[in-house]
Amino acid sequence: MARATRDDEATLARDEAPSRAAPAPPRDETPAGPDPAPPRNKTPAGPAPAPPRNETPAGPDPAPARDQAAVSRFVEDFALALVEMGVPRMPARVFAAVLTSDSGRLTAAELAATLRASPAAVSGAVRYLIQLGMVRREGEPGSRRHYYRAPDNVWGEVIGIRDHLMARWTGVLREGVHVLGAGTPAGARVAESARFFEFVSSELPLVIARWQESRGAPDGQPGQGR
Repeated sequence: MARATRDDEATLARDEAPSRAAPAPPRDETPAGPDPAPPRNKTPAGPAPAPPRNETPAGPDPAPARDQAAVSRFVEDFALALVEMGVPRMPARVFAAVLTSDSGRLTAAELAATLRASPAAVSGAVRYLIQLGMVRREGEPGSRRHYYRAPDNVWGEVIGIRDHLMARWTGVLREGVHVLGAGTPAGARVAESARFFEFVSSELPLVIARWQESRGAPDGQPGQGR
């Protein structure tokens, strides 16, 4: 009997052993798969943004720097050409300086500095040019400073003065024809000179009118001719 009891206890111990063991960890029933991909950027790819544009409107190209020595030489060459036409040297230099200035007008002090001339020489030159109509004096309100400017139609003014001179020459030549005698060789030559100046004087107004018409015409297109 006692042996039977020990055998029963041993059997009971074997039966209880599995139940006393530590329970196994639960198995992950999720099927294995590849590692998840990193999150995608949902923003659609596109070209890189352009740099901000400069909205400042483009202006005209700056004027190129001038060679002042070359400008001075041109002023003197132009003045020399005027001297050859009969204009005194200093008035010719003053007129050339005014005509070639970008502003189109200069003060007496600016003229003296540009031409390296004395104020007295400039003063006498501008008086001469004003009398001929080649330069005009103008001022500004509230200022005692005077500017000297070439008229817009300066060459028309010059031609007009020449026209008056030619009228004077024609009158003198006609007197010479009377003195010398129209039938003499000398009288004939003087009469021919008088007819030349009369012809030129009669044509000058027409030439000036055609020039005024051409000023309003496109470049390279002459105005309405006769």
